[in-house]
Amino acid sequence: MIQEIRISTTEDLMPLLTEQEYRPELGRNRSSFLYRGMPDSTYRMVTSLSRCCKGMQKTLEPAILNNFAKYAVREDPTIKESVWHLMITGQHNGLPTRLLDWSHSSLVALHFAMTEENLEEMDKHECVVWRIDMNEQINHLPEKYRLAVGREQTTLFSVEMLSKLAESLDQYDEDMGDHSMVIIEPPSTNNRIIMQYSFFSVIPTDMKDIEKFLNDHTRNTVKYVIDRKLRWRVRDMLDSLNISERMLFPGLDGLSKWIARHYYVK
Repeated sequence: MIQEIRISTTEDLMPLLTEQEYRPELGRNRSSFLYRGMPDSTYRMVTSLSRCCKGMQKTLEPAILNNFAKYAVREDPTIKESVWHLMITGQHNGLPTRLLDWSHSSLVALHFAMTEENLEEMDKHECVVWRIDMNEQINHLPEKYRLAVGREQTTLFSVEMLSKLAESLDQYDEDMGDHSMVIIEPPSTNNRIIMQYSFFSVIPTDMKDIEKFLNDHTRNTVKYVIDRKLRWRVRDMLDSLNISERMLFPGLDGLSKWIARHYYVK
């Protein structure tokens, strides 16, 4: 079941920022949580492929990926070696895919929750940070996938691991059905992946409603709903912590967005 927690003060943010489990065998604190920030609490959790193609995503997805590979091969000759590498590259360049973005950093998720394209909307509605548990997601996977992460002593899949288990999208969809999904750690092919501490959940075609899946099959999923009156305060706090477009989107476009927001007149 999804637990909803409402945040109306900066003090209320502390549990979100400090969620780590003490591991006695390590003598250290570790977190199995991933976070996703969204600027409007009414937005549904859907993939860019679903928004673009709606009910025709299964039919159109192969054409989208094939055309991207055909023209992108000049930039990356290895792009056709794995459908998962192809999909991750496309996702980070605006291609509609079945991937859903997450970050291992709650601060990065807060950045995306607190930042609007239209800054006039900042204090007009609540925003949201979602939290899921990677360990909990593994429990729902088919046996061969659970054994694979067990052998590697990890909670995440690499492109290489997933390629060995599912060579095609059809095989992946058949394995996952509507009751499980893989979380993949992308290779560090660009600075945005590195700076955003990026991960992706690979949504199977039969999972029509991601939030319903999380509500029906998980216990550790949390939806942090953040009061609209707090958004500018947290946005300014993140800037002082060096969490901004300048850092998370390395390059002149990120720098320009950060400067434009910094000098925005309310």
